[in-house]
Amino acid sequence: MLDLEERGDVAIMRLQHGKVNALDRELLLAITEAMRAVDQARAVVITGSGSVFSAGVDLQRIVAGGPSYIREFLPALSDSFMAIFDHPGPVVAAVNGHAIAGGCVIAAACDVRLMAHGKIGLAELSVSVPFPPVAMEIMRYAVGPAVGHLVLTAALLDPAQARSIGLIQHVCKPEVLLESAVDRARQMARTPAGVFSVSKRQLQQPARDRIAARSGEEEAVAEMWSSERTRDAIALYLAALRERTR
Repeated sequence: MLDLEERGDVAIMRLQHGKVNALDRELLLAITEAMRAVDQARAVVITGSGSVFSAGVDLQRIVAGGPSYIREFLPALSDSFMAIFDHPGPVVAAVNGHAIAGGCVIAAACDVRLMAHGKIGLAELSVSVPFPPVAMEIMRYAVGPAVGHLVLTAALLDPAQARSIGLIQHVCKPEVLLESAVDRARQMARTPAGVFSVSKRQLQQPARDRIAARSGEEEAVAEMWSSERTRDAIALYLAALRERTR
């Protein structure tokens, strides 16, 4: 589910869950546990396995699990995003392939994002689900006003396009992506841990304030995710996707 590697003074967390690292409750809990267990001053690199960073939420589990699963899944989703966002030390995303929807938010929760190939973006509206407040505010923090275009068009960007709006900072060749991310994490970790942590928190504080102010929206979001209409829309999306990939 997760492959954890020690690369000297950098911890590498590799998503390794099925073919596309789809986000189900179990993977989200594992991400949260791993991020909370790592030394709080340590630099972390998050990457994917194979040719995909993460294709986002496991929609088949959403349809099959129904409201009871969704009520457990959504808090786990937000908790995993915040576990990455909360880490006091440097966190670098090595986006090795497609990073869609929740996969994009995982990358956005990191301090710096490097990408090799694939597409990155927010596809929630294309599958008729609203954004949890945590996801929306992390995306707003990462890309500022450009978040409106990403959210409302469900556009998927290539690395160059993503760099042009600040969603990623560096485009790398696949063969050097991970080493480049590790090197960047080491460079960032040269700043004294306390100074880095305070500076990071200062930058994040407006986003944290907005997240706290919007906590009352979580119930409404859960109700929309749990509705029969939403499940039907997701089922239709999955059926169309299967038809396109035959």
